[in-house]
Amino acid sequence: MSVDRFAVWQVQETAGFESAWVRVDGLRMRADGSVAGQLPEPYRLSYLLETDEQAATTRLDVVCTTGDGQRRLDLRRNVDGWTVDGVPRPDLAGALDCDLACSPVTNTMPVLRHRLHQDAVAHRFMMAFIEIPTLEVFPMAQSYTHLGAEAGGVRVRYASGSFTSDLLFDPDGLVIDYPTMAHRIDPTPSVTSQERSAGAGSARPESF
Repeated sequence: MSVDRFAVWQVQETAGFESAWVRVDGLRMRADGSVAGQLPEPYRLSYLLETDEQAATTRLDVVCTTGDGQRRLDLRRNVDGWTVDGVPRPDLAGALDCDLACSPVTNTMPVLRHRLHQDAVAHRFMMAFIEIPTLEVFPMAQSYTHLGAEAGGVRVRYASGSFTSDLLFDPDGLVIDYPTMAHRIDPTPSVTSQERSAGAGSARPESF
């Protein structure tokens, strides 16, 4: 079963937005995303994420532009371990997943692999965490715990250090709401075509 989705999140933590085309085929995932943020400093970021058939990261390419210039990250994982810009990183050996800071997309992989959005389970992970906008990579311990279904989705508790947040996931394993960090924007227009024709919303050119 494959899923192709386009999703947009408002990211409160960075005073910005993220959009991504996400394809999941079995557990293999590919995400092509764009990010704009204002905190901790203004930045624009694009990324390409790919996983293997177990939803474990194989590649993350990131380009980040700030007022100081452009940074790039080439993060890869294979049978020999992780590399960052071609340099081996044995400190990341315990990780299967990357975690791009403030990105709801990278919460999906561990949830899919362990069916955390479907089964009452809990797991601890080591992540290859990418700080923004520096793109520095370091290991980070995290945990996910299935809390149960509710109207609109399934809650999974994320924890790292003293921080916890109860995330809401949809049936495809994509984040709907990440309290304190981000929430997905409903594509339903707030102004109907009837309201627009009556004058609400942005102007439309007249037809002749």
